[in-house]
Amino acid sequence: MEILKTAMAGTLESSDAQVTVEPGTDGIELTLESSVMHQYGKQIRAVVLETMERLGVENAKVTIFDKGALDCTLKARVECAVYRSNGITENLPWGGVIK
Repeated sequence: MEILKTAMAGTLESSDAQVTVEPGTDGIELTLESSVMHQYGKQIRAVVLETMERLGVENAKVTIFDKGALDCTLKARVECAVYRSNGITENLPWGGVIK
């Protein structure tokens, strides 16, 4: 899937994450700020990159402001931002339905 336009999902509330995706040309460029970076930074990066791969996104700029979101929340926010960037609003294949 290609990122067609800038899109965002999530909030800056505690236990959530704000994810922004933008078109890119050089692979997945991930920028991450997290209140739990030292404890879970590697896991957050892994979850985001795995989700992008599962969605078939090869080029994108991804910016995440994490406030302690669980893995399932991160996955949902990334999926939502990618779908919004493509204008997909109906019959969404959430979570395990994808590939």
